[in-house]
Amino acid sequence: MQHSTRFRRLCTALTLVVSAVAAMACAAPARPDSERSTAPVRVVSEQRVDDRIVDLMLHSPSLGAEVAVRLITPQGWTDRAPHRRWPVLYLLPGGDGDHTGWTTDTNVANLPQLRDVLVVVPGMPMFGFYTDWHDGTPAVESFHLDELLPLLERDYGASDHRVIAGVSQGGYGALAYAARRPGLFRAAASYSGWLHPLQRADIVLGAARFVDIDDGTRIWGDPIRDRATWAAHDPYHLSDKLTAIPIFLSSGDGAPGEFDPPDLQRAPLFDEIDRHAAEFPDAVDLTEAVMHESTRAVADRLRQLGAQPVVHLTRGTHSPPYWRRELDRSLPMLLAAL
Repeated sequence: MQHSTRFRRLCTALTLVVSAVAAMACAAPARPDSERSTAPVRVVSEQRVDDRIVDLMLHSPSLGAEVAVRLITPQGWTDRAPHRRWPVLYLLPGGDGDHTGWTTDTNVANLPQLRDVLVVVPGMPMFGFYTDWHDGTPAVESFHLDELLPLLERDYGASDHRVIAGVSQGGYGALAYAARRPGLFRAAASYSGWLHPLQRADIVLGAARFVDIDDGTRIWGDPIRDRATWAAHDPYHLSDKLTAIPIFLSSGDGAPGEFDPPDLQRAPLFDEIDRHAAEFPDAVDLTEAVMHESTRAVADRLRQLGAQPVVHLTRGTHSPPYWRRELDRSLPMLLAAL
């Protein structure tokens, strides 16, 4: 299926990238925890892409599948002597879970500030939402934090000096992981993150249907009956767990910004989001408008709790030029925490 640039901008946050294989992987029949393999995560292959980038293919018991992870390695990494350790920036992709997205859409691999940092871009199943799903599979959080992180620290030179950042669903993942695992990360940044999914649960479920997930309630359950589960994975409701570390939050508002054509027009997306258009009259990108709403809510909540997040809310759409800019803006805070 071919997508215009306009469609891609509208769809990235909601993982509205049609990938039949990835969607089928996410919609595979669930396995209860009792049936999940207890075998350790296993490296299937290791491929050097260029002088800095190494791609790992891992078999994850938590996912019950193979998944790719991209490493952007620091100077001297090829030695990988047992005594060498590097600080780590975990950089999460959007909801399509593409481990190549950050190096395709930004210049992160060439930033001189990161020459002494191990950058890790972990993949995940389509629309995985950085969550151990309510019905058991996939268990994305367990893969990233209980399988991948120890593997990298044991075999790939990662230290326990960690910060985390991400775009769209990855922005959600950065804040959710930092809140749900206090002390694991020293700082967190979200670029156009979906930070308050319970606020627009209908859009979450509608987006899941749009990417052919058979039942969106598989992620956190029913938003009414299982509200406590949704809240336990919602950064807004976890904000008190984020006050002890530096937080960077950014988003556009869905109106055309400096990197957009001034005559950009809104295009229909899917019913659950389109019916909210009147609430965002200036937005041509409802995806980014929803991300902006949730980012502002979390920023306000953190301030109410006495925290001082770095917040950058502007005009703009859900597209890579804005994420490149915000990554650059957030790096001083992230690197200072390392």
